[in-house]
Amino acid sequence: MMSPESRPGRRPPLPKTDASRRETPRRVAVMSPRTAAARRPRYPATREIDEQTRLGEVYMRSFLRTQFRLALFVCTVLGCVVGGLPLLFLLIPQLRSVHLLGVPLPWAVLGGLIYPAFVIGAWLYVRQAERNERHFAELVERR
Repeated sequence: MMSPESRPGRRPPLPKTDASRRETPRRVAVMSPRTAAARRPRYPATREIDEQTRLGEVYMRSFLRTQFRLALFVCTVLGCVVGGLPLLFLLIPQLRSVHLLGVPLPWAVLGGLIYPAFVIGAWLYVRQAERNERHFAELVERR
């Protein structure tokens, strides 16, 4: 059987002198065999959202706010492009007289070339919205 002084990880005892014995008592470190304190049960964030708790509402409100900002940005950009084209043709009258394949340029741009801008805007919106959803899912899983 090992003596307490020879256990691994223990410091050897200090030499005892008469003066040290009289001044202060020797301190003993008391350690618990448990390495971690008891933790309260952890609920996943998905459960918070499903049960519609206050924390779940905060998560969903944040996610919806992010998606709304994205939609507002895309609609604003497309609205400025669509609204800006007639303004451009009004301010630069020379563009009205240009013909593209026999069709006046304003009609060609507003009637046909604007749709690829809508498709590109929609594609970018979906791509960014899915990215927001991935970030939200990662946030919920980390918690």
